[in-house]
Order: sequence, then C-alpha cells, then structure tokens
Amino acid sequence: MNRILTKNTPNYLEKSVRVSGWVNTIRSHGKIIFFDLRDRSGLVQVVFTPNLKPEIYGLAQKVKPEWVIEITGKVSPRPKGMENPKIETGKIELRAQNLEILSQAKTLPFSIETPGYEVNEEKRLEYRYLDLRRPRLRKNLEMRQKVIQFMREFLIREEFLEIETPILTKSTPEGARDYLVPTRLQPGKFYALPQSPQQYKQLLMVSGIEKYFQIARCFRDEDPRANRQAEHTQLDIEISFVKQEEVMNLVESLFISLIKKIYPEKKIQKIPFPKITYQKAMEKYGTDRPDLRKDKTNPYFLAFCWVINFPFFKKDEKRRWTFTHNPFSAPKSEFMEDLLSRKNIKNILTTQYDIVANGLEVGGGSIRNHRPDALEAVFEIIGYEKEEIKNKFGHMLRAFEYGAPSHGGIASGIDRLLAVLQNEPNIREVIAFPKTGDSRDLMMDAPSKVSEKQLKELHLKILPR
Repeated sequence: MNRILTKNTPNYLEKSVRVSGWVNTIRSHGKIIFFDLRDRSGLVQVVFTPNLKPEIYGLAQKVKPEWVIEITGKVSPRPKGMENPKIETGKIELRAQNLEILSQAKTLPFSIETPGYEVNEEKRLEYRYLDLRRPRLRKNLEMRQKVIQFMREFLIREEFLEIETPILTKSTPEGARDYLVPTRLQPGKFYALPQSPQQYKQLLMVSGIEKYFQIARCFRDEDPRANRQAEHTQLDIEISFVKQEEVMNLVESLFISLIKKIYPEKKIQKIPFPKITYQKAMEKYGTDRPDLRKDKTNPYFLAFCWVINFPFFKKDEKRRWTFTHNPFSAPKSEFMEDLLSRKNIKNILTTQYDIVANGLEVGGGSIRNHRPDALEAVFEIIGYEKEEIKNKFGHMLRAFEYGAPSHGGIASGIDRLLAVLQNEPNIREVIAFPKTGDSRDLMMDAPSKVSEKQLKELHLKILPR
C-alpha cells in the first residue's frame, strides 16, 4: 500500500490507506485516543479505540507530540456534529488499524504552534529545522518558490536566456568586502565569492547573448546590520542595446504582473511607478529609499517608486573619491566628457536607477560603461594606478576592445521583495536557513575553526591577534 498525503484522505472514504507524518496534538476522551497527524499537506484526525490489538493500542498510549509515525487505517465519516470546517480533512477521520513509530522526539525547545515572533530569534536560528515546521514559515517558502518560478517564466517568455555564472571568481572592488577562498593548488592565491555576477553578465553581453538572467547567489562580507545577510539571492538581468527607460519598464511590468498573479489581494498605490530624483528624495524625505505609502497601517498596500539621477562619486571617510553604487555604471551622457577629462567629479550623475517598495530598496541597476577608456577613467578617479587597474580589471578592459555592445541591467533582491510581499519584519523570515546579523550560522556553528592539517594544505597559518 503506497503512502498518501493527509489532504487526499477524503478521496478514499471507507477504504484503508497508509499515512505518515508528525504527531501534531494528542487528545483522549475516555479510552479513545485522538492524534492530529501532520504532513506537508495538512492535518488528519486519527482515532485509536480499545478494540484494537492490545500491542497497537498500548503503543498509541506511549506516543508523544512530534514523534514521527506511520498509520494504516480506514477513512470514515466523522460523527455528525463533530466535523471541523477549518481543515481540508474536517469531514473524515482515520480509524487506526496499525501503528508504527518511525522515530521519537525530545520535548521541543519552543512551541511551534504559534507564528514564532515571540520566541528568542537566536534560539529559533539554532533550531531552524524545528522553526521551519511552523505553517507561517512553510508558507513563506512556498510563496518564495512561486515568486521565483513566475520571474523565470516571465523572462523566458521575453526571450531571456538563463545562464549560471561562477561562484569561485576573482577578488575585485565592487562596494563591499569579498569573502576570500584559499586554493590548495595555487599556494598563496585566492578566489573570491561573487558580490554579484556583475562582471560575468557584462562579459556575456560582449559574447552576444543580448538578454541574460539568473537567480543568483551573492556574497558580501559586510559589517553587522539587522536586515542584511552574508549571502542573499537576487534576480539578475542584463540586456544589450537598451536604454534606461526600457530596463525600468521591463522590471515594472514584471513586478505588476507578479503581484496581480500571485498576490491579487495586494493593491499597488500608483501605476506607473513614480520617478523621483535622488536630490528630491533627499530634500523631501531625507532618504533615497522613501516610503510613499499613504496608509502605512494597511498591510495590503504597496507603494513602489524609482529613484534616479544619483551622483556617480562621493567622498569616503578618508576624503577620497569612491563610487556610490558600482564602478561599472555609465555616467549620464551629458557628463561623459567630464568623466573622461576627470573634472567636475562631484557633479557627475550616473545612469543608476533603484526601485523602492514601502521604504525598502528591492532592486538597483544602471546602464553600463562599455567603453574601455571611460571605465578606466572611473578607476583612476577612485585612486587606482594604471598597473593596478590592469591587474584587477584587465580582463574587462580587454574584452571591451573586441566590440562591446551598449548594455544595462538590474538586480532585484528576492529576499527583500518577499519580506515586503509577505509582510514580514525582516528577510530572515523568508530564507530557509538564514544567519544572524553578524553572519553566524547558529544551527551549523559556522564559521568554525579548521584543523592544522587543512591549514597546512592551504599554506595558511593563523596568527595571534
């Protein structure tokens, strides 16, 4: 007899079936024992009566919540007046004929009956495999899959090609610290985990791909922040021969279609999305991520906007020029001569565009610099010597000498977007196995020390502080 899901038990009325799952709750009424058995599809009520074989009935008396069991039983209508309209299987019950205990469970460190917000978050992350038993988190993961699947199908219809890019890559400055990976075969040299697929997707444009996308993993070694993760997932898009408005229109259409299909209960405040210059956003709202909702108490309200006309450069804490977003953006066309001549630097505006939802940046992109002389000018402005530019970015400059198309793109943060759509307070609630704000994995106890043998193989030595 094959196992069936609990939600399908009503289809087998008056027949014997086999179900497996976790014991959600246990109730006794006299000598009759009731289990609510839980699997990924829902719940079904299981009934044990004293007329069962003594060994089966005796075993049922020993079962505790969260034990994993397998039941064979007959699907029967519930007694009149005992139906439960709150669950799919509320009109039937499973009258047990056999019981097998697959595994026992210790008492859980916290209740999984509640949404979980009241539980200490570090404890939840330490026991994340238990935390994920909550219906709320299961729902978040289901919606994550639906959102990603919609994005993928939308872009494939638009003739985009999905391409995976490497995880082990070269360390280059892109706005955050790299995670470095030592290599045993090339002692003293390091890979870096990608902060984004930025350079690869631009090289794909040189390859003639023209329309690329990827559900990409990105890694950034940043200082602790409550709503950031060391690794996150983004929808990465790049298009050849494209203007700024075309990229923005594509993403806007994608988001509107996605919400209409998957979140029909949500209301977008204004379509098309308003466009605000960086200067106006800072003057009026004091932030480049303005929350434009007219009613911030309504969880079904979504206020999107675009922020454009960002400064290309800013001064860092050492009063040196650095880029505001990434060095691969192109300036607005009217500032190209200023960039090439390295003058009027503070007034150069870039083609960067950010998309904001309810006060959170959920995406950002730009038209790229596809001219090697312009890209080299950016690196010189931020303080790189010519030899250093060649060492770090020679592969990009060389590629651009072989017929690079104009191109642009955007990366949308899937975790942040989902947190907004699911009305969650932070992105950890929509990630299966998140880390703490300071990038620790409490469940796996990572990062952790490695053996002296491993360090020796990598030609590494840990120095005392």
